Amino acid sequence: MTGVYEIYIKDHFSAAHVLKGYDGDCSNMHGHNWIIEAYIQCTKLNELGIGIDFRDVKETVTNVLSKLDHTTLNDIAEFSSINPTSENISKFLYTELSRRLNTDHITVSKVMVFESPGCGSSYQEG
Repeated sequence: MTGVYEIYIKDHFSAAHVLKGYDGDCSNMHGHNWIIEAYIQCTKLNELGIGIDFRDVKETVTNVLSKLDHTTLNDIAEFSSINPTSENISKFLYTELSRRLNTDHITVSKVMVFESPGCGSSYQEG
């Protein structure tokens, strides 16, 4: 059996959102200081013993999060027809990071999104 290395990056962004159709306070505009964790699996290391450079992952995560930071998430095209819930944000980030980082030996394995301490969701594909 071949081993798999997994690294992760933790980052954050601030944004507001409204949960349309929700029966409660979250149907009103409110914001969060979102924390995200992106997990990347590597099946091969380079000559330095690195699967993927943390700097490359951090730069990619920062670039993707810049689209969300200090916005009203409902105004972003990807959330125009779905609520920007933690679940939908984790899938959006997973898809965007996978598109930019995945190779033959590197795969985004999971993205976790926390809207408050101890409350969040993750998305991964099987």
